[in-house]
Amino acid sequence: MKLDILAIVAHPDDVELSFGGTLLTHQKQGYKTGILDLTKGELGTRGTPEIRAQEAKDAGEILKLTVRENLGLADGFFENNKGNQIAVAQQIRRFKPQIVIANSIYDRHPDHTRGAQLVETACFIAGLKAVETEWEGVKQDFFRPEKLYFSIQSTAHEPDLLVDVSDVIEERRAAINAFKSQFYDPNSDEPETFISSKGFMTMLESRAREWGQRIGVEYAEGFKVKHSIGVKSLFDLI
Repeated sequence: MKLDILAIVAHPDDVELSFGGTLLTHQKQGYKTGILDLTKGELGTRGTPEIRAQEAKDAGEILKLTVRENLGLADGFFENNKGNQIAVAQQIRRFKPQIVIANSIYDRHPDHTRGAQLVETACFIAGLKAVETEWEGVKQDFFRPEKLYFSIQSTAHEPDLLVDVSDVIEERRAAINAFKSQFYDPNSDEPETFISSKGFMTMLESRAREWGQRIGVEYAEGFKVKHSIGVKSLFDLI
């Protein structure tokens, strides 16, 4: 199964909290999108891995994903090592996405930073002919995505690229709210976390509005890149 865009992130809800609107916007344009969650988020303070799995399924349906899978790496402890690089490279070769979107280059949660580094390395490894992999007993062809983008998460970064998500803002909100076990609930006895604090959702909404204002739209999502962004015509940027 070939995808156009594959998001590869550390935890279920990483996509929804940072660029779910971008995936849905492209899905509505006819592109095939998918998510590979590296871990089950089993170290999360609130909820359980089983609850998170159901929430991820519900959010994936809202985002109209072609596929959502979980690699089952160790939450909090996975490493950017050879075994994990090969495991991620297998999925890149399996889905052959033109674009991969990863976690933030640097973020307050070390899994996000490490996840971005793992995905960046795996994208390179996947394009090496000498690195042999198999999927379901069949030898895979080497393949490297054309572009790798990094999301912006809790730690504020100046975006290199902004995507208009105004037309899908309600679905974006619904996908975020699918992870209801993780967020503010005045009736919950669960311990408060960074993302369950009362102001977290306000921050997400304000950031999307501010980024949208920069490009003359209502809402936008931001990304960092390590490559130069080129166009054939200046009018492509209008």
